[in-house]
Amino acid sequence: KGYSLTGAPDILLLTDIEEAMAGHTVGRSIVYFDDVDSTNNVAKEFARRGGETGTVVLADGQGKGRGRLERVFYCPPGKGLWFSVILRPDFLPKDAPKCTLLAAVAVVQAMEEFGLSAGIKWPNDILAGGKKLVGILTEMHAEIDRVKDIVIGIGIDVNFQPEDFPEDVREIATSLAILKGENVDRTSFLIAVLKRLDALYAEVMRKGFGPVLEAWRKHSVTLGQEVQALSQAGEGSFTGIAR
Repeated sequence: KGYSLTGAPDILLLTDIEEAMAGHTVGRSIVYFDDVDSTNNVAKEFARRGGETGTVVLADGQGKGRGRLERVFYCPPGKGLWFSVILRPDFLPKDAPKCTLLAAVAVVQAMEEFGLSAGIKWPNDILAGGKKLVGILTEMHAEIDRVKDIVIGIGIDVNFQPEDFPEDVREIATSLAILKGENVDRTSFLIAVLKRLDALYAEVMRKGFGPVLEAWRKHSVTLGQEVQALSQAGEGSFTGIAR
């Protein structure tokens, strides 16, 4: 009596993303690549050449995904969301690190829309059941008293199964699909994250970071815990309670 579409490959639908983000600041322009070394590297180059605020650089896969301290972040094609957002805020450079918290809150809120919960580990990881599924890397180009641009890179493990992870991270990594018990539509989840980012960024521009920090505290898995702080200058470490 006709044809029935029983399935479709999980590809990122650029037209759907552009339509959903029309009229927003974040996502007003989407630049898509099948594969890049790092979306942050591409976004920084776009920013230096005048790329407008809210531009999203999106890739299906990354060959050289990275996190803080140049740690490797595994980003194969078809399994996750790997993207960077260019912002040109008018706040001072000292506030730029708070953009990492802004992005973390946006992802956790998007997860809640999909019936999932997670916590934010200072400063840039999102965890569920003690395992990592999101990494965030914020980089800034600035003068002493003025931000020229900020690039927020976000990597989300969406439809990984345990066997998809490299052996060295298999015990400490998880994904949206593992948590939900079924695959998650990557296009829909990306749209949810971008809309949350847009709303939070607009609020920051109006009210400052107060509301974002309050939301972050609600989801933090670091506050109240004993932590070890490592000196990047090689001066050793110390422990204490995170307040």
